Amino acid sequence: MTELLTKESFLEKVFNFEKNKEWKFEGDKPAIIDFYADWCGPCKMVAPILEELSDEYEGKVDIYKVDTEAEQELSAAFAIRSIPSMLFIPAGEQPQMAQGALPKVELERVIKEVLKVEKQ
Repeated sequence: MTELLTKESFLEKVFNFEKNKEWKFEGDKPAIIDFYADWCGPCKMVAPILEELSDEYEGKVDIYKVDTEAEQELSAAFAIRSIPSMLFIPAGEQPQMAQGALPKVELERVIKEVLKVEKQ
């Protein structure tokens, strides 16, 4: 199940950008953050794919969603200019941003190559 993040939960679970200037991931496993909006067509196409991946990689990858309309400060902090945008966060490495509605096969490739997580 994907989890919707507010600014408060983002600071706690992902990155406290108010406290740290340098990237410091707060999570205990790799994560994907989907920056989306309810009115965005491509975002709606990606949502069920992320739900599937959330089930398939349960316990290995955390998948979060950030509503760019409700959480404008978070969107600004990551310079989100187009949606969907996804932040891929490997454990212990710098995050990488991707824009656009990525197909499932591409998301699986990124999970394997960037997040370094294999499917069960």
